[in-house]
Amino acid sequence: MSRSLRNEGDREGSVIELFINISLLSLLLATAIGIVLSRDLLAVVMLTGIYGFLSASFFVLMDAVDVAFTEAAVGSGISPLLMLLTIALVGRYEAVPAANKALPALILVVITGALLIMGTLDMPAFGDANAPAHTHVAPRYIEVSGEEIGIPNIVTSVLASYRGFDTFGEVLVIFTAGVGVLSLLTLRPLPANPSVDGAHGHRVLRIVSKILIPPILIFALYVQFHGDYGPGGGFQAGVIFAAAIILYTMFFGVDLARRVVSSSVLRILAATGALLYGSVGVVSMLNGGNFLDYSVLAESATAGQHIGIIVIELGVGITVAAVMMLIFYCFVSQVRPAPEGEK
Repeated sequence: MSRSLRNEGDREGSVIELFINISLLSLLLATAIGIVLSRDLLAVVMLTGIYGFLSASFFVLMDAVDVAFTEAAVGSGISPLLMLLTIALVGRYEAVPAANKALPALILVVITGALLIMGTLDMPAFGDANAPAHTHVAPRYIEVSGEEIGIPNIVTSVLASYRGFDTFGEVLVIFTAGVGVLSLLTLRPLPANPSVDGAHGHRVLRIVSKILIPPILIFALYVQFHGDYGPGGGFQAGVIFAAAIILYTMFFGVDLARRVVSSSVLRILAATGALLYGSVGVVSMLNGGNFLDYSVLAESATAGQHIGIIVIELGVGITVAAVMMLIFYCFVSQVRPAPEGEK
């Protein structure tokens, strides 16, 4: 009797999960279509944030909580803020392209989509229990990472230790992107506009922000140093920290924010985070190990792994936060001040 009830409960749970998945995928499709068809760029930004939130929800259902955390912080957090600044530069409404220009773009998109679909034909079926990732890769990390790395979050073990080279490359890519934005947007700097925000004069929003921004910063620190034991890490923490500073800038003005965190300090921090990550690898080599081999950083291999992961995650968080804020400052500096009659 109890087994039949359990089987019935499992079937009901599967039906509910299938219904939720279909609903989320339908909402994702509807949101994507709305983004493509809308000519109002402000509406596109709002829909993009919704799309990121729906994607994060879908990742949670797939038990990819760390990926969901990143998608929520980037797709629904920092990206819409930067897109809003872009709209301040280019205008709210998109011009309708000529038919002779839209057709080549459509052909290119169709060809690219077809090539991507062809590239997935040789991949294992989604959820296939016999896929190599489920028979070789995942069991290796699940069974051995706890003993080798000594932290409960397997995702952090993979990203910060097993894939330390790859993550270091990602940090350097972010740093390079910041350098590229600085190079492009400072070639012809436009007059700075110290009040690009639309909420600068709203007292209620400013009071609420004073209440919320400090907990956001504390939460960013929690995410930074709790990534070994739960979802989080330097990437998520850096984006959350930068988003809090950007909100502060929107509510209290760019000049005040620059007095708190200046552009020169952010340039130094962006480089310092990447150097901090790389220096862990150099110290590992000086102690007789390989580059980014944290096991030689302490007498115990697991203790060395803990030290190395904490330090490199700190470097990731510093670089990500500094680059995001630098990009925001660059965009803000390009916004022309409105004429006196239009303020």
